[in-house]
Amino acid sequence: MLANIPAFALTALILAMVPGQGVAMVLRQSLIGGRSAAFYSVFGNSCGLIIWGSLSAVGLSAVFAKSLFAFNLLKWAGVAFLTSLALQTLWQLRKEFGKFDVSSGAKSDFFPAFRLGLITNLTNVKAAVFAVAFIPQFVPAGFSLGWGIFLLACVQASVSTSWYSSLIFAVDKSAAFLARPVVRRSLTAISAIGIIVLAIGLAFTSPR
Repeated sequence: MLANIPAFALTALILAMVPGQGVAMVLRQSLIGGRSAAFYSVFGNSCGLIIWGSLSAVGLSAVFAKSLFAFNLLKWAGVAFLTSLALQTLWQLRKEFGKFDVSSGAKSDFFPAFRLGLITNLTNVKAAVFAVAFIPQFVPAGFSLGWGIFLLACVQASVSTSWYSSLIFAVDKSAAFLARPVVRRSLTAISAIGIIVLAIGLAFTSPR
């Protein structure tokens, strides 16, 4: 089992680096609520990964891979969530600083930020499919499949947290550049467009 962890960790890192719901959420939280709020959301996102891994370990999440209705239910929940975020972000363009008015000093509380990260992950169809169809392939024969899936899900959560943390620190170092109102409004528009693109892409996702 230990021999398979490095290869799995590399795969999990590549998956985390691919732009998607998680990346958009972390960048948006970093700019809106600051570093602490972003870390709270990353914690929620990581908990979501462990939940998917746990469901896969006991066989429950297989329903989402085999049932078209369950797949579509999860998919459209994700689309609705992303669309809501995009509309909220676009609405903030009426302000001078757009959505990213970090000078106000307002910070997201732990639970709302944590919930955002958790919901973002739990409505991510790719996270569900990855937990069901991909993680089990790294569990060696002779090792408990259930425990193997759960342990690898914890590894994935750790790798994901490390990658997103690097993004948070990168955004934090760019605070001076982000202090310009025109930059913040541009980021607001780009963020909204990016989230809309993700929602459209998710809407056209097909079950495997």
